[in-house]
Amino acid sequence: MIRVVAFGDLDARTAYDVWRLRQDVFVVEQASTFPDLDGRDLDPTTRHLLLTEDGELAGYLRLLDDGECARIGRVVVARAFRGRGLADRLMQVALAETGSRAVRLDAQTGLLEWYASYGFTVTGPAFDDEGVLHLPMLRPTGQPGPRR
Repeated sequence: MIRVVAFGDLDARTAYDVWRLRQDVFVVEQASTFPDLDGRDLDPTTRHLLLTEDGELAGYLRLLDDGECARIGRVVVARAFRGRGLADRLMQVALAETGSRAVRLDAQTGLLEWYASYGFTVTGPAFDDEGVLHLPMLRPTGQPGPRR
């Protein structure tokens, strides 16, 4: 099940589970020490996509409003739940939430083809984000819904 909620709709336990999952994967597993708590979670326009299975947080995605476009970030699936297409489900819901708006993201280079399958194209050179190479990508305005 995927719930789409604002920060104010996160109870304390769920918020803890989100931050723990992001820390487990991005900071510990990927050894990237970045400022995860960047203030954007609190923005009233930010949407948190929570994917749960059997009552456990299995995946998460953060959807931001960057004015002229939406921004997808913090796409993560817990190790125990990988290989089941859960990230695809998160992306489908996120893109449905954005409607026909342009959507930006910074893709880890190893996920370039996966994001391209959703209509994203590279818009600039690779950059190092705390030890992990990323590429800026854009899915243009008016693109049809997700094709998976």
